[in-house]
Amino acid sequence: MTNEDEDGAEAGAPPGAARRASAWMILAVVAAALLVCCCSAAVGLLISWSAGLFHTPT
Repeated sequence: MTNEDEDGAEAGAPPGAARRASAWMILAVVAAALLVCCCSAAVGLLISWSAGLFHTPT
């Protein structure tokens, strides 16, 4: 076992476990990214609608 495998690993944890993200952390990051994307799209649509871009030209 090299020092690279031991650095950052908790006592009793398998090698490389400290570098591996849990499934919940990955899901949380994906959910946060989707929330940011959806909110920014909603704000963009709201601004476009209020600027009259969706209204029928008269």
